[in-house]
Amino acid sequence: MDIILKNVKKKDFAVIKSLAKALGFEIEKEEKPYNPEFVKEILDSAKEVREGKYVKISMEELDNLWK
Repeated sequence: MDIILKNVKKKDFAVIKSLAKALGFEIEKEEKPYNPEFVKEILDSAKEVREGKYVKISMEELDNLWK
C-alpha cells in the first residue's frame, strides 16, 4: 500500500520520517523538476526586466489590442 503525504511542514517531516523508519517503512521523495527550458525563459525574462528591457502597456492600449 502507498501513502502520500502532502503539505507536510518541514519541522514535522523529521518526526514522521523517524516514525516511519522505526516501523520499517520505506520513504521515497518524488521530485518533479520544472522543464529546464521553461526555467531559462523565466530567468531570462526577469533579467530583461531588471535591465529595463520591457515595454509598459496601459489598460487602454491593452483593451485596444484585444478589439
